[in-house]
Amino acid sequence: MNMMTHQHSKNTSHVWRDICCALLSISLLFIQPAHAERLKDLATIQGVRNNQLIGYGLVVGLDGTGDQTPYTVQSMISMMQQMGVNLPAGTSIQMKNVASVIITGSLPAFAQPGQTLDVTVSSMGSAKSLRGGTLLMTPLKGADGQIYAMAQGNLVVGGVGASANGSQTQINHLSVGRISDGATVERSIPNTINLTDNVNLELKESDFSTASLVADAINKRFGQNTALAQDGRVIRVQAPANSSRVSFLADLEKINVAPAPTNAKIIMNARTGSVVMNQAVTLESCAVSHGNLSVVINTDPVISQPGALSSGQTISTARSQIEINKEPGKVLKLNSGANLSDVVKALNAIGATPQDLLAILQAMKAAGSLHADLEVI
Repeated sequence: MNMMTHQHSKNTSHVWRDICCALLSISLLFIQPAHAERLKDLATIQGVRNNQLIGYGLVVGLDGTGDQTPYTVQSMISMMQQMGVNLPAGTSIQMKNVASVIITGSLPAFAQPGQTLDVTVSSMGSAKSLRGGTLLMTPLKGADGQIYAMAQGNLVVGGVGASANGSQTQINHLSVGRISDGATVERSIPNTINLTDNVNLELKESDFSTASLVADAINKRFGQNTALAQDGRVIRVQAPANSSRVSFLADLEKINVAPAPTNAKIIMNARTGSVVMNQAVTLESCAVSHGNLSVVINTDPVISQPGALSSGQTISTARSQIEINKEPGKVLKLNSGANLSDVVKALNAIGATPQDLLAILQAMKAAGSLHADLEVI
């Protein structure tokens, strides 16, 4: 009897275990994972940045599409003098195959001498095309005036054009080209990431809630008091010694953080009429009246001629007819919307054009019915 009771109890425990596992599996189906992003996508390391480079140079070898600007001629004469070619004073130079250009590039963080960079070459004169040209050796300087790279090479221009007998056709842009691996780094920028005891993380978007969440995630991963949010953008992190700092930063970038919800915002492009809103936009109940008003002006000439054998003159005047057409407006009640889909349905019910929607959204914001920040670009 005791054995039967023990067996029944054992079977009952297995049944309850199976039921609990089934309920847990069902509940997991309805749990939506939180949207988390890698820390390297949310923040950057202070001091790890690109540095812009710029230079002035000459492109040669063009097929008669260069420029004749004074600074191009002066630059060409100066370059020839450096190569030992001296031209007599007053010599007129015709250079249709040379163009003055501006070279731009970006020096990445931790770049070392000998590393190659891509550069963009842009015409600064009246050159018609840079296609087929070769950039002569040009120093590239940083904001401090120091030379950090040297650029030279053949240009690749994505456009093409042709002209004959007054007819001209062109596809894409011809006055800008690119040289892959066209610059060589000559000087590296000092690395300051190992000179301090702390590493500062900078959020790409300032937000106090997200900064606090990032600090909590770092402390959970590496221990308490490892990270401290200084403000809504900067998080100070205590990093180990130089020997293991790189691996520490690699692990730091892999941390997943669910950022705080952003502010409700609507971006309006006044030039194109585009309207973009994020998920946090909400709408209170309101009434909107929308109608169109058009003014049409037609002008016809009126000529008055004098009678026969009279000394009068013909007089030409204009007569204008003005019409004002007003379409009947509609008053629509927009129900409150707690999410973005409800707001979109309510705005679609108005039937307004994108240009009209700009003014309607501004009026709804002024009335207090639209809970979002309006930004016009």
